[in-house]
Amino acid sequence: MSEEVEKRMEVEGEAREETFRHIVRILDTDLDGKKRVAYSLCGIKGIGRRVARAIAASAGIDVNMKMGELSDEEIERLKVAINSADKRLPWWMLNRRRDLLSGEDKHLMGSDLMLKFRDDLNLLRKIRSYRGIRHERGLKVRGQRTKSTGRKGMVVGVIRKKTLARTGGK
Repeated sequence: MSEEVEKRMEVEGEAREETFRHIVRILDTDLDGKKRVAYSLCGIKGIGRRVARAIAASAGIDVNMKMGELSDEEIERLKVAINSADKRLPWWMLNRRRDLLSGEDKHLMGSDLMLKFRDDLNLLRKIRSYRGIRHERGLKVRGQRTKSTGRKGMVVGVIRKKTLARTGGK
């Protein structure tokens, strides 16, 4: 009887390995199939651990399953949940509340998040705000000290003395 159970478990294990995906593509991002769903979703820009758990729970997917073990139907449910994250997440979890142009609460992910971030920086530069000018010059923006930290680039005004060995004794 135990041999029968072992054989059945081996067959089930082989079937799982055949359907296992090492890479799952969601929102133009390749996600690691070996990680659990909650941590694999963190590979998408705009989705952190807490948002990933909330999205997976609203889609009815166990967050402790491996991403590669999900069936096609479960992945589709996950994609739908991600696309409708604005409606599924509470307002305080959204990453773009009271949008400047539309006034709506949104949750941006993927390339949309990067484009919107770049547009916001360009607007700050265009209206010549303090933050925009600091961004332009590559300086600290949020009030950090700059006297002793944040130094980057070439050193200005320091010249090494020529040694006798280098100049040939002259």
